[in-house]
Amino acid sequence: MCYCPNNAPFNECCEPFITGSKQPTTAEQLMRSRYSAYCVKNAEYIRATYVQSEQHNHSVEDILAFADLAQFIKLEIIDTGDTPDGSYVEFKASYIADNKVCLLHEKSLFVKESDRWKYANGTIYSTPEVKVGRNDECPCGSGKKYKKCHSH
Repeated sequence: MCYCPNNAPFNECCEPFITGSKQPTTAEQLMRSRYSAYCVKNAEYIRATYVQSEQHNHSVEDILAFADLAQFIKLEIIDTGDTPDGSYVEFKASYIADNKVCLLHEKSLFVKESDRWKYANGTIYSTPEVKVGRNDECPCGSGKKYKKCHSH
């Protein structure tokens, strides 16, 4: 099953985008593949899928540092649509960092650059972080205790 989570194996869903053997044909495909790239820690792909004017603001090292810190556990697509400037994808990405459940709720704008979808910018909504106890149920939904599942 893909990380993104479509009902397809990773090697048939997002991996071809991340490896460059295919190009996303929609903003949503690009967004899902960027999420999967964080899961597999492919910082080069994430940086390459920013619009050209933003790439200098995001080093591969910084992207990788965040990917190493965060254990992504769930992606939920809230809404998608088109604007005069491009297409947007509103999503919620749940991850665990420092024994806290964090939620990135963002409405991202994607544009075509050289006929390829790129991430331009996004509006991030404020969300609380929730501390996870070792004996709490793991927030990934496995039914296991956190200490037996996603705790380091």
